[in-house]
Amino acid sequence: MTTNSNSGADSLAAIEARIDQRRDQYALPEGHIAEAASPWLPFLPNVMIKHLTFDIRSNSAANVLWVQAGGVLGRHRHRGPVSGYVLDGSWRYLEYDWVGRPGDFIRESPGRTHTLVSDEGMKTIFWLNGPVEFLDEQNRVAEVMDVFWFIDHYERGCKEQGIEINRTLYL
Repeated sequence: MTTNSNSGADSLAAIEARIDQRRDQYALPEGHIAEAASPWLPFLPNVMIKHLTFDIRSNSAANVLWVQAGGVLGRHRHRGPVSGYVLDGSWRYLEYDWVGRPGDFIRESPGRTHTLVSDEGMKTIFWLNGPVEFLDEQNRVAEVMDVFWFIDHYERGCKEQGIEINRTLYL
């Protein structure tokens, strides 16, 4: 069944060609982001970030988080879902009893609070949706990070390192 208004006058090939024209007119170009296109940037002591993409339409960002041995990513709460894929090393949340290791896929529901630690060091790709709230010792929000915070972090880091901003990271 087709849903075109020409009552079957268009062939399937013509419909597909028309759809391809709309895609080419409105869709963002396909992207390839080479390793050198995004530098490792300091985030916290013993924690670095390599930004992979920023989607301002959905307030989401993807990055590789590199926590060096003994590093900690303070208590935080995500206000949207998070997915992660462990590339190297291992890490855990103080609040849970599992350990993420290479090849493990992690998914997190909005609203959970946790503290990431890595005893041996790790690298994990994260896809973050919505803001992240970092909490102080009294459970008060100390800092909020969203896609615009990550963009600012990336652009300031590039400027400090004399690296050209790579616009292919932006959706």
